[in-house]
Amino acid sequence: MRLYVLQHVPFEGPAYVATWAQSRGHTLSTAHLYNGVSLPSPGAFDGLVVMGGPMNIYEEDRYPWLANEKAFIRGTIDDGKPVVGVCLGAQLIADVLGSRVVPVGQKEIGWFPLSLTPEGRAHPMFAQAPASFPVFHWHGETFALPAGAVHLARTPLCETQVYLWGDRVLGLQCHFEMTPESIGTIMAGCGDELAKAQGQRWVQRAETIHALGAELVT
Repeated sequence: MRLYVLQHVPFEGPAYVATWAQSRGHTLSTAHLYNGVSLPSPGAFDGLVVMGGPMNIYEEDRYPWLANEKAFIRGTIDDGKPVVGVCLGAQLIADVLGSRVVPVGQKEIGWFPLSLTPEGRAHPMFAQAPASFPVFHWHGETFALPAGAVHLARTPLCETQVYLWGDRVLGLQCHFEMTPESIGTIMAGCGDELAKAQGQRWVQRAETIHALGAELVT
C-alpha cells in the first residue's frame, strides 16, 4: 500500500506510523504542508494519514494551505480510500464530515487514561486492549461525533477521542503514534504552550510526561 502523510509542522511527523508501515512493506511519502508543497493526484496513493499540529483548523488566514487540505481530505474520503487523522488530523476530518471543531475550555496535555465505549470494546481494532489504558494527549479543542460515525473511546475531559466513519475513516484525537523521539520533538516544539497551561487539571508537568513516556513507550 502507498501511504501519503500530511504533516503540518516539523515536530509532528508520522513517528510510529512510519515504523508500522515499513514493517508491513508499505511505502510512505510525506507532504510537508508548512513548506508549501503541492498535494498529489488521487492516483498517486492508496491511503492517507493526517498528522497533528498546534494550529486551529479555521486559521486559513494564517495557514492558507488549510483550505486546499480540507478539500483534499474530502476528496480522498469520497474516493473510498482509508484515511486516518491524528489530533489536528481528526479535527480536520470531523470538519469535512460536518462537525464543528470548538475549544474544550482547557488543555489536555500528557498521559491520561482512554476509556473504550461499548462499541469500542466490541470492535476488532481493540480486541486485545483493556477497557481503559493510558494514551498521550496534546490538544485544547474538540468536536461532536460526526454523523454516521461509531464512537469508540473517550476521556473524562474529551468525549470524542476515537471514532470510525464508514469502516475506513479513523479519527484519533489522542496520539497513539508516539515514540521516545517524537515525545521529545513535540515537547521542544510546543514547550511554551505547556508552560502557559501549567496548573490546569488535565495538564502534566514536563518531567512527568517524560517519565511516563519512558515507562509506556518502547
